[in-house]
Amino acid sequence: MTKNKSILHKDGVSYVLPFILITSCFALWGFANDITNPMVKAFSKIFRMSVTDGALVQVAFYGGYFAMAFPAAIFIRKFSYKAGILMGLGLYAVGAFLFFPAKEIGEYYCFLLAYFILTCGLSFLETSANPYILSMGTEETATRRLNLAQSFNPMGSLLGMFVAMNFIQAKLNPMDSEARALLDTNEFNAVKEADLAVLITPYLIIAAVIAVMFLVIRLVKMPKNGDQSHEINFIPTLKRIGGIRRYREGVIAQFFYVGAQIMCWTFIIQYGTHYFMLEGMDERSAEVLSQQYNIYAMIFFCCSRFICTFFLRYINAGRLLKILAVLAGLLTVGVILLQNRYGVYCLVGVSGCMSLMFPTIYGIALEGLGDDAKFGAAGLIMAILGGSVLPPLQACIIDLGKVGPFPAVNLSFILPLICFVIVAVYGHRTYRQSKVE
Repeated sequence: MTKNKSILHKDGVSYVLPFILITSCFALWGFANDITNPMVKAFSKIFRMSVTDGALVQVAFYGGYFAMAFPAAIFIRKFSYKAGILMGLGLYAVGAFLFFPAKEIGEYYCFLLAYFILTCGLSFLETSANPYILSMGTEETATRRLNLAQSFNPMGSLLGMFVAMNFIQAKLNPMDSEARALLDTNEFNAVKEADLAVLITPYLIIAAVIAVMFLVIRLVKMPKNGDQSHEINFIPTLKRIGGIRRYREGVIAQFFYVGAQIMCWTFIIQYGTHYFMLEGMDERSAEVLSQQYNIYAMIFFCCSRFICTFFLRYINAGRLLKILAVLAGLLTVGVILLQNRYGVYCLVGVSGCMSLMFPTIYGIALEGLGDDAKFGAAGLIMAILGGSVLPPLQACIIDLGKVGPFPAVNLSFILPLICFVIVAVYGHRTYRQSKVE
């Protein structure tokens, strides 16, 4: 009886070891996501670019998710979840290793290509790992199980933020943007080369770690849950899952949630730097302090994920999603209206509200899809495109400098506010649907 109630047992089979191995992948892509967010500011300084040009990092990063999601689903359907995991780890390692030749060439767009290949790997990983975790136990415990696995994602994110702050941002040349603009070509190239050498080191280390992880998973026998059917039937499957309202609206909600998450975690650097410099800090110190607050936000996110996973035992997933989205929206209003470090505190608070959103939208949308979850998962991973489309729009607003009485960096957070409203509506509608059912 105890085994039947466990979220990691089904029909007398234990999934503890496979769960641990696949959950470690959640931490690995969390690292990649959150070492990358501060790189928008870093690349802008290194290559003397605007915030909008720097945000192309996010376009390349989340564009890879979008481009590879359905090819990944077809690959997984043809072979297996394990094959998808291995392909994802392989592309992740290759993309990270490509930072070395990108540094040697010294062109910004070479880094964008490396990011794109790296995130093609992450797309394979997420398209495989999320539904694989859902299959490792009973359907009643699937959303709780995915929330538990996703709880380890912010641990990787925290490590990524820590590395970005202490081994990249803190070690870059302290020269601010204005001073860099005055350098002649030879001086600029010397500073750029030194900074790029600092920036690529963590990526090369994580590439080696990923290679080891690839070998471990390759050698361990993994369950074949959901791998019974290998027929593609691409168009009929898309029509079938596209006709399910809960899934269709879930893809839309995920698009806007991921956009909000990436905007809040990327532009907390610009937001915090703006206000900390007004307090008298130099640009570099303000950036490092802003990244510290970003780490506090991730710690809050991580703790909240475990707490919310516990509450899911007692509160309907759609209802809890709605409550947290409303709270996130109210805190975002504070980010927009407050013109001091209290706005930074509100932005940290938003992360606690976001903790539940991705896996809960994911679990609700895929509920009852069975083997169609492979293609359903691809649609939800494609929705990560929100992290590619929306941050550049916010960056364009930030580049305006000031809009009426408001600093543009404040006003730019209207975009995350709209996103949280859409997530709240999805939570409300799925909660009402569950009551009817």
